[in-house]
Amino acid sequence: MTFNIALPKIKVKNLAVKLNAKGEQFVVKGHPWVFSNSIVKINDDAKTGDLAIIFSKNKNKVVGIGLYDEESPIRIKIIHNAETKVQINADFFHHNIALAFDKRSELLQTNTNSYRLLFGENDGFPGLIADVYDSVLVVKLYSEIWLPYLASILESLQQISQAQTVVMRLSRSLQNSDKHNLTDGEVIYGKLENDVVEFVEHDVKFSANVIKGHKTGYFLDHRANRKRVGQLSKGKTVLDVFSYAGGFSVHALANDATEVTSLDISKQALDMARENGKLNPYSGKHKTISGDAFDEMRALISKGKTYDVVIIDPPSFAKQQSEIDLAKKKYAQLAELGEKLTAKNGLLVLASCSSRVLAQSFFDLNEHVLNTQSRLFETELKTKHDIDHPISFPEGAYLKCGYYRFLE
Repeated sequence: MTFNIALPKIKVKNLAVKLNAKGEQFVVKGHPWVFSNSIVKINDDAKTGDLAIIFSKNKNKVVGIGLYDEESPIRIKIIHNAETKVQINADFFHHNIALAFDKRSELLQTNTNSYRLLFGENDGFPGLIADVYDSVLVVKLYSEIWLPYLASILESLQQISQAQTVVMRLSRSLQNSDKHNLTDGEVIYGKLENDVVEFVEHDVKFSANVIKGHKTGYFLDHRANRKRVGQLSKGKTVLDVFSYAGGFSVHALANDATEVTSLDISKQALDMARENGKLNPYSGKHKTISGDAFDEMRALISKGKTYDVVIIDPPSFAKQQSEIDLAKKKYAQLAELGEKLTAKNGLLVLASCSSRVLAQSFFDLNEHVLNTQSRLFETELKTKHDIDHPISFPEGAYLKCGYYRFLE
């Protein structure tokens, strides 16, 4: 079986780069980003995809190698920041993919066949994501820097994951690019009978639309939290706010929750949540509410509704620096609403995927809000990334989740 893909033949060259002191220090410390204003010296004819060889300012030794991106303020994305000499070729990328796969080995010993194989910068592949759903590998490109190297990377990803099908997904900027002939949602290896692929996550069955679904089709990052919430939901009533395709809801149902309510603004997402629920045997009731989360939570409070377990996992509220203060206000509102919806001796689970709101800031905010309420609570647990979302630099961390148990 061969790849059904026509990639342009792009010639790349080596660029000699020198940075200012601050930029060099970041590279030496292992940071994967070099901003344009850090570059002191570089070839005049630098093009996207060229290999940027970064030399130290004084001793003229190589401190890092990256890929040049003429369209981005992050002008160089580092792929190797050790002083050891390497050849950037198919073997180099294959070796790094194999290392990433080995990091996931503990997860793959569980009854789970869905995982993130490459997590962008954190695995040495900035602007490139690779997720596996059973036998389907979904590769999502966010940057043109990878076009000259993509053929060998795709082969290695398929070989190492043993995927029978490979789907290519493209960011909006890549979809609008004229530098390639790739199509978003294109099956480039093997075949796919259906856009929707079933997979298993810690014994629980799910499905993902790998052709048209958001990002690669599903959010794998909360896997460990979903498993934990499921185990804590036995015999309980559960409210899953911003439920999307029902990740927390389905784990709760599969673990014998008596009643689960999925709340999301998207009716299509709630349809997916219901279908995902039906993939597993369950005896509880599965209810859905379609509408704005803040409005619907207030409506439930006005009716006097409470739940034994409340999970609030919103989308990112701070996609840029200017949105941080507003994001914190929204998180505070959600914590306050969540407290009112959590039953006596109940559990409130608050999550954030806004990388600009740091974990400690998020946890402090939650505890401050909950401390202003009249009920006693204790913080049971604080979690961050699952094993297949490793963190290699501060900005690579975005997910955090707090478990708050009310004592009355």
